[in-house]
Amino acid sequence: MCNSKINGRPVLQPAGNRVPIEPCRIVKKPVLKPIPSSPPLSPKSKPINPSPNNSLNSTPEKTVAAPIIAQKKSKKLSNSGGQIMLPLDSFLTDTAPGSIAAAQREQALLMHAQRKMRIAHYGRTNAKLEASKVVPIDHSSNGTNSSTQEEKRCSFITPNSDPIYVAYHDEEWGVPVHEDKMLFELLVLTGAQVGLDWTTILKKRNDFREAFAGFDAELVAKFSEKRTASISINQGMDVGRVRGIIDNAKRILEVKKEFGSLDNYLWSFVNYNPISTNYKSCRKIPVKTSKSETISKDLVRRGFRLVGPTVIHSFMQAAGLTNDHLLHCPRHHQLNN
Repeated sequence: MCNSKINGRPVLQPAGNRVPIEPCRIVKKPVLKPIPSSPPLSPKSKPINPSPNNSLNSTPEKTVAAPIIAQKKSKKLSNSGGQIMLPLDSFLTDTAPGSIAAAQREQALLMHAQRKMRIAHYGRTNAKLEASKVVPIDHSSNGTNSSTQEEKRCSFITPNSDPIYVAYHDEEWGVPVHEDKMLFELLVLTGAQVGLDWTTILKKRNDFREAFAGFDAELVAKFSEKRTASISINQGMDVGRVRGIIDNAKRILEVKKEFGSLDNYLWSFVNYNPISTNYKSCRKIPVKTSKSETISKDLVRRGFRLVGPTVIHSFMQAAGLTNDHLLHCPRHHQLNN
């Protein structure tokens, strides 16, 4: 409170009334100066040299890496005066089309494309180089190559073939047989081979010999019904097939009376000379021929059983009535000679 005089008299008034009233001042906003835009950085443009206090070396190699360092630091936010500020260089290096980052991306893409090309041609370049190499002819190996060609067997003999089957091919198959017991044995084996393979039959060969008395036709023809059933059980053969073998033994005895031997009867169909064929592939070998059909018909007429044309053709191959070894097989030439 204070005393003031109005019309010459002191009057008690509040002190606030003594502040003179002034007109409102117009506050002008400070004008910010525009930031001068710097040209985009590029690998070819001249780098800006930093101040000597902030750099250890003023060479161009060191100054080029300065924007990259600034870019890495730009990820951190700096608080100054309560405001978040980002350095301008970070925007320039990320968005400028000719910046160092863009050049690095182009180089990375180029390296990736080259790597894909190397992967795409992996394994091809070496093959082409090996194919283009000129290998001198070794005349000393001619003997070895010729020996390997001569040892090439029929194509149905493979590296996976059973040794017993390979031995049968090399020693028995196609060899002319003139013994009656052996002819009877081969006739039984080829009949039993229907639906099976030769390896299985050859492994049971000794069992067949014991069961059928060494394929002596005179003994087999006298087998009783009890022995027939025993053979069927022990050998796992159908009873009808066992009976057919016994009936064939009886027919062989009749043939011997007429022709003197089974050998004379069978070989008379080929004029006592083996038939030599010239097959180059197993696919060319037929399952039956006109000759096997002729022999089959005559055997059936005489009462033989299990002697179809396919079985008889297999029998002719095994007994040597026909030489069906392939031309490249050494056994073909050995049997012809």
